[in-house]
Amino acid sequence: MIDLHCHILPGIDDGAPNLSIALDMANASVADGVTDLACTPHILPGLYANTGPQIRQATQQLQDALDQHGIPLRLVAGADNHITPDFVAGLRSGQLLCLAESRYVLVEPPHHVVPPRLEETFFGLLTAGYIPILTHPERLSWIKSHYEVVARLGRMGVWMQITAGSLAGAFGKSAKYWAERMLDEGRVHILATDAHDTKRRPPNLRRGQDLAAVRVGEVEAEHLVTTRPRGVLANVAPSNLPTPALASQDVAHAETTSVSNHGHEIKDRHAAQRRGDSHPQRGTSRWLRRLFE
Repeated sequence: MIDLHCHILPGIDDGAPNLSIALDMANASVADGVTDLACTPHILPGLYANTGPQIRQATQQLQDALDQHGIPLRLVAGADNHITPDFVAGLRSGQLLCLAESRYVLVEPPHHVVPPRLEETFFGLLTAGYIPILTHPERLSWIKSHYEVVARLGRMGVWMQITAGSLAGAFGKSAKYWAERMLDEGRVHILATDAHDTKRRPPNLRRGQDLAAVRVGEVEAEHLVTTRPRGVLANVAPSNLPTPALASQDVAHAETTSVSNHGHEIKDRHAAQRRGDSHPQRGTSRWLRRLFE
């Protein structure tokens, strides 16, 4: 498995506080079945003033420590980039970081308020040649009132990453509900841990994969933690990677009988899947994807 979101770099943000914890997290990830891991500390001006060069250096230093301790885990540099007005310029200058020098970039919006010009920000990233990955949308406090915004972003070509712990209920009932709903509706591209330590927020990607498989099947669960993440690291165009699958028919049936407010949408998407046009990214994303192939 490949974990594309992890706060393992020691002493750089609210993740691992020191090298000892970072090594424990690395060992836990390997034991969980992870072979490749993206080091993605926060870049948040005023709180976590990390920069691209600093993160690259810290990633190499941790990789050297892993090699010295015989921990078989390959690290790549990245960042949990918080939205800033000059996002594209920051990426081009190297102050903000894509994942493993690819076109794919983690983007974290504010948790408690919808930022102004959110869709314009993501559209600017897409037209500049990047594939933004919205991190843990299921945990945003505003997702209920602005779910259509998240859906529109997906149709534009924005990728979605949910947290493994959300499926296990680690972030509460709301995050679990939205994570499951987004999976059921075929909106999720990546499953990652967003691990910060080994106890409170530990590496748990296998558990997330198992829970996802119950809803979308073993093949799609594998795409969430291996196929698409491997494509990200190799900088493969989105059009050459598998599109997210919908919930299995039995799960969808259970959801439509218990949650009427989105059951019809799931059934409509299953009908579209049988017609061969199931993927929620439509319209704008078609010509955007042609730019990146």
